[in-house]
Amino acid sequence: MSPSTPPEVQVRPSTMDEVAELNQLIQHSARELSRGFYTEQEAESAIKYVFGVDTALVKDGSYFTATLDGELAGCGGWSRRRTLYGGDQRPMGADEFLDPAHDPARIRAFFISPKSARRGVGRAVFEACKQAALAQGFSSLELMATLPGVPFYKVLGFEKMEDVSDTLPDGVTIRFERMRLDID
Repeated sequence: MSPSTPPEVQVRPSTMDEVAELNQLIQHSARELSRGFYTEQEAESAIKYVFGVDTALVKDGSYFTATLDGELAGCGGWSRRRTLYGGDQRPMGADEFLDPAHDPARIRAFFISPKSARRGVGRAVFEACKQAALAQGFSSLELMATLPGVPFYKVLGFEKMEDVSDTLPDGVTIRFERMRLDID
């Protein structure tokens, strides 16, 4: 590929067969890209209790895997379910379905490989999520952003609703920003 050729980002629905590999990507991303935002203790606690694939999204077909030039580069999803954040190990929120006429769809568990960061992977996954949510009748999106994710979501137009602190089962407190975006 020549230096002027843009990287080829492919986004497709994730499969249950790749959940273990996606969780490895999430752990690597969280450890590397959280530096300067979370302490090592906060990142490790979040990996244990918060950061991970929610397989309900995979089963719903609303979690996506991104590759960049054929290599695993990122993942992320959206949801019609009330759960706002958390993986299988500790989902936060009810499993009930949202009403697109009144509720914002949820953006969930976006993680990018450190070597693929700032190369269009996150934006490609976001566009897949946004288009799917629009197709289901949603007119807004809400998410719980990790601190390293806040700048990315701001660029996409999300606005901060509130600061959130979650004290995890080991006593470590992790900080997030709850954010929202109108998409209609």
